[in-house]
Amino acid sequence: MTTWIDACGAHDIEQENVVRFDHEGRTFAIYRSPEDQYFATDGLCTHERVHLSDGLVMDDIIECPKHNGRFSYKTGEARGAPVCVNLNTYPIKIDGDRIMIGLGEPASRLGV
Repeated sequence: MTTWIDACGAHDIEQENVVRFDHEGRTFAIYRSPEDQYFATDGLCTHERVHLSDGLVMDDIIECPKHNGRFSYKTGEARGAPVCVNLNTYPIKIDGDRIMIGLGEPASRLGV
């Protein structure tokens, strides 16, 4: 069952950027694509648990600020060493001007 949580305002994220969202001891990253779509993943790199919100967004890629590992924020797929474990992704819906993240079972659990 999915529980929808108000994460942030839609205009709080610039295009090709990421923001951190913490909820009940978990950290998430919320992205805004160049096409004005929103996506959510786990907020910590699977390599060394660094906050992805401090990373660089380019097209559909988030680059970790510590070792430059890369993930597709749309699918969670690990796309560049040293990362080799994928990120979980979560559904997003827009309610007015608010971004809601769907918590419960991840939308994708690509895993190891």
